[in-house]
Amino acid sequence: MSGVAERTGVTATESPVGLHRVLAPAGVLPQAAQRLDTNPDIRPGEVRISLERLNLDAASYRQLSGKHHGDGDAIRAEVLDIITSRGKMHNPVTGSGGMLIGTVDAVGDQSPLGLQVGQRVATLVSLTLTPLAITDALAGWDGRGEQVPAAGHAILFARSIAAVLPDDEDPELSLAVLDVCGAPALTARVVEAAAARLGAAPRVAVLGGAGKSGSLSLAAARRAGAGTVGVVPTEAEADRLRAAGLADQVVIADATDPVALSAAVGRGADVTVVCVDVPGCEHGAILATAEGGTVIFFSMATSFAAAALGAEGLAADVTMLVGNGYVPGHAERALELLRTEPGVRELFGARLAG
Repeated sequence: MSGVAERTGVTATESPVGLHRVLAPAGVLPQAAQRLDTNPDIRPGEVRISLERLNLDAASYRQLSGKHHGDGDAIRAEVLDIITSRGKMHNPVTGSGGMLIGTVDAVGDQSPLGLQVGQRVATLVSLTLTPLAITDALAGWDGRGEQVPAAGHAILFARSIAAVLPDDEDPELSLAVLDVCGAPALTARVVEAAAARLGAAPRVAVLGGAGKSGSLSLAAARRAGAGTVGVVPTEAEADRLRAAGLADQVVIADATDPVALSAAVGRGADVTVVCVDVPGCEHGAILATAEGGTVIFFSMATSFAAAALGAEGLAADVTMLVGNGYVPGHAERALELLRTEPGVRELFGARLAG
């Protein structure tokens, strides 16, 4: 650990990955912790953020909304209870959290993040490992959407990641894009590798193609030279995706029905990207992928045991990747797609308006 501390410029008693903020159980990383220390006094390598808005992970919000039958007051109460009891937003059912935007209000003199007091930023690390304290009881949130106005503070570590929000974009829109910015970056990388392997343009199927990560992944795949298939569950979403013009082909299928999904996609995709925030899509994604192809799982609703056992049971020779949310340059790439792909902006705008 001393070598890491030297490289990040933090003190020997401060962990660049936040071990010093773990209250229980001892010795685990912040993401695995049951409770984090939210003390606003920062260490030399830390940064404190004054909260403006949280963006809950889609799978987490769907689970909470389903549990409480859409009752906004009950959803708000549970989110507040999770944050208060754990010192972070870490849904115990889905294991996911989200991200936030706010203003930098304190920077440790040894922080390597390059942030300055007064900058508006979006954190690009999960709320499941970010010390978080709420001071307004989430009073400005009706519990009926993923974006949560909030007052309080959050702490970033030396190994955290944050992006300064662009001045020329609506912060709410920027937050929605940056929340899923790892998806288009990894999709582009995998598509480029598939093109090199095949010696031809790969065929890419994106499950949940009209959603946030799905629309960005379609745009990135097409930008990388792939033929694209957008898979959506309803005719209404199909109409929106066709109007956005991000997919060469739009098909309607239930991603949790493996046979129906495979039939809808048709010839196996060289790359299948799973951006659907419901469980049970693993087998369909595998079945819809060509031999030697790649499946990227971006959904936090994915069961990786089901994926591994499903591929084995189907005798499927596919590579399966976990979209971990970080690829160098991912924030810049996602914002560039927002600015240059009208269909992406259209779909994001419709989601925020709805």
